[in-house]
Amino acid sequence: MAPDPTPDPTPSPTPDSAPDLTRQLANLREDYARGGLDEADLDGDPLVTFARWFDDARAAGLHEPNAVVVATADAAGRPSVRTVLLKGVDERGFRFFTNLGSRKGSDLAANPACSLLFPWHPLERQVRVEGTASPLPRDEVAAYFASRPRSSQLGAWASEQSQPVADRAALEAAYDEVAARFPGEVPVPEHWGGFRVRPDVVEFWQGRTGRLHDRLVHRRVDGRWEVVRLQP
Repeated sequence: MAPDPTPDPTPSPTPDSAPDLTRQLANLREDYARGGLDEADLDGDPLVTFARWFDDARAAGLHEPNAVVVATADAAGRPSVRTVLLKGVDERGFRFFTNLGSRKGSDLAANPACSLLFPWHPLERQVRVEGTASPLPRDEVAAYFASRPRSSQLGAWASEQSQPVADRAALEAAYDEVAARFPGEVPVPEHWGGFRVRPDVVEFWQGRTGRLHDRLVHRRVDGRWEVVRLQP
């Protein structure tokens, strides 16, 4: 007869031995009552409405209102998500910059479909975007790179984003080496660039009481925008 397996000395978490996180989460809720969103509030161009909502977020003093959650998927469909900073928006779409060898850079090279989310929680608002990313031209990348602080320029050279590093000291040593290598102007690394996301869907969400939130979605159809209201 085989001996009984050695019991695991670590007990399973219980409400008595560990915080009951599930219960805490279940009881966290807010009632949204800052306002509503009607079709008449929207411009025919969703980027115009986005600009207005962005101005509202800045006026309200939100920390980094240009922080945007970018969701991508690789060629096999495995998703990943992270927060970056929006660095431009116009009639062509939404612009951000990154290390092209990063996870998001690799994902977008293989599968340019992506989604963006602007979570402006203090205003009980969010904007969701679905679209296609395309690489920015190198002259546009160079112009933005030249506007960055020197420390950020050096960091773009020193960091092989998303790759393992032995420790913090190794990363700082790489930074010091780059700083010595470029005592003057810092050129744009070949591995650093940007993307522009051309939107096909833009959803404006406004929290409402009773969870009857307002969801108005612009969809690009035959070169023009159509608006539909979705149930919350």
